[in-house]
Amino acid sequence: MTSANDFIPSSYSHSLEKGSFSWSAPSNIALVKYWGKKEGDAQQIPANPSVSFTLNHCKTITTLSFAKKHFDTSASLSAGKLSVTDSEFSFDLLFEGKPKEDFKPKIQKFFERIAVYLPFLKDYHFTIDTQNTFPHSSGIASSASGMAALAMNLMSLEKTLNPDMTEEYFYQKASFLARLGSGSACRSVKGEVVVWGHERERTGEANHTKKIGSSDLFGVEFSNTIHNNFKNFQDTILLVDKGEKQVSSSVGHDLMHNHPFAERRFIQAHENLNNLISIFESGHLDEFITIVESEALTLHSMMMTSIPYFILMKPNTLEIINKIWKFRNETKIPVCFTLDAGANVHVLYPESVKEKVLQFIKDELVGYCQNGQYICDEIGNGSQLIIDN
Repeated sequence: MTSANDFIPSSYSHSLEKGSFSWSAPSNIALVKYWGKKEGDAQQIPANPSVSFTLNHCKTITTLSFAKKHFDTSASLSAGKLSVTDSEFSFDLLFEGKPKEDFKPKIQKFFERIAVYLPFLKDYHFTIDTQNTFPHSSGIASSASGMAALAMNLMSLEKTLNPDMTEEYFYQKASFLARLGSGSACRSVKGEVVVWGHERERTGEANHTKKIGSSDLFGVEFSNTIHNNFKNFQDTILLVDKGEKQVSSSVGHDLMHNHPFAERRFIQAHENLNNLISIFESGHLDEFITIVESEALTLHSMMMTSIPYFILMKPNTLEIINKIWKFRNETKIPVCFTLDAGANVHVLYPESVKEKVLQFIKDELVGYCQNGQYICDEIGNGSQLIIDN
């Protein structure tokens, strides 16, 4: 079994003075939700396993430029960017080409967490230039895609320093690092269906880790057969509320530590994941819908029953859910919803009914979206290298 220590390099066989890489990494939408971390663990270990669809169009594109601190790049020196000691992290952060100082503390914390696994971090000055393909402040969480894209760039640098690195190790470590920036980011490295988190041992029952090799340390691609019903599955994201969340995900995870229903919730997540393994193989859409919608509502019920309690759904979220239920009941079209920790609604459906569902969205649901905005997406293949310099 892989341990965190396996990702600590002993040495590097090559050196590199400067360069840059660019990677894109997508967002993902969890079907079985990750909500709650193991108490007292700063390593982002989930309290229950999760499984997600990797998206295709909603992604972060990040360029990582780097130069060794002793390397004389006059532009950086004249700007005073390299006036740091070798013991400090040195980086500039740009969002859509402009300095973004309020993002820097999160990157600083990320670097502190991963320094033991990437010992070259303090040797370089980095410029991190990032942008999203989805609208800024759209209410779509960008931490997963952003941290995954940054992790892929850092792994490209490490692979240059250690060219003998295997592809499997490269992607596992990228997911491992992304997790330390944002838990769900570990599911944005690969696609199309990704599982993260160990299944608890239960006597006499199947253990999904024995079937698909899932881990607490990184996300893994679902390796079993996936029925054609789930190929090119669609996700239309209805932007109900584009404002910042009232409660951060990190706070929400912490509130599960003393939650009265936490243990039963974690058991439910294990059960739902085990059931989805069979559903992905069988293609039973009705069973898929039941689990996915139940998971979405359970996630929000955990928020509403924590102390302090909070509600992230909006009135229009509920209106959309009821419209979807009514449409599905009347037409028998297999369309369903899921929710992240926010008000936006992800409408999930097979590609075979795309035209009918999009017409339904335009006719009946757009009016509940802020400024009538929605984003059409689908299952994707994970992160992609754009530029390798």
